[in-house]
Amino acid sequence: MPACVSEALVLRTYPLKEADLIVSFFTRDQGKLRGVAKRARRPKSSFGAGLERLSHVRMAYYQNETRELVNLESCELIRSQFALISDYWTSVALDYFAEVADELLPSAEPSEKFFRLLLAVLESLQVPQAAKAWRAVTYFSLWSLRLSGWLPELHVCLGCGSVLDDRENPQRAFFSRGQAGLMCSHCRQTAGMSSGELSAASRSLAAEMLRKPVAGLPPMEWSQESAADLRGFLVQQIEAHTERRLHTSRIFAAVAAP
Repeated sequence: MPACVSEALVLRTYPLKEADLIVSFFTRDQGKLRGVAKRARRPKSSFGAGLERLSHVRMAYYQNETRELVNLESCELIRSQFALISDYWTSVALDYFAEVADELLPSAEPSEKFFRLLLAVLESLQVPQAAKAWRAVTYFSLWSLRLSGWLPELHVCLGCGSVLDDRENPQRAFFSRGQAGLMCSHCRQTAGMSSGELSAASRSLAAEMLRKPVAGLPPMEWSQESAADLRGFLVQQIEAHTERRLHTSRIFAAVAAP
């Protein structure tokens, strides 16, 4: 019998030898793990479609403390994301979720909240709604930073500490690659930085997303332009902390330029 059976989401797979796969998967109880699925690339593999990107599965595996990779025995498919790939931007969103999770999550550290975040955004993509991918990507980006402990304060200037959303004296907010937060107009000029602007509307939307589940957000007509500045800021923060450019972020034309 397998030593472990965990509910999991498949993040990425890599070919190994002629017929095997290395699988990065995120379990609810053990965190992110990597393992070898032997003969998984063969036509009659016992893994079937269970190792497709972001498949929700029940993974059975052997874990040896002296080895980095676990040995995958089998996986029982709970829910496939196959029905979502017919929409181009939704398919890109799936790639984005998997890439960000694989980069942000530390190995073998359980995170029940991050696991539930992934399930929630995947569920939100099941709802028939125009441009739903943009809402899901924005929400996921915000909360993945929040749960990782890297989300900067969105209402305070990084330079001088002034409140950006002061009712009596509201200020514009700017961001730049390499800056771990937002700056007011004065600090931006003092620093001489080239930057993008995060609108008051996007900051307000972020605050609402931090208060509510993705399914509880009020109805809104989403498009590729909706909250593009917020996504650009969040992607820059993710890339700064992972110290690498995300492949999927380059596909999103809505990502703000640095």
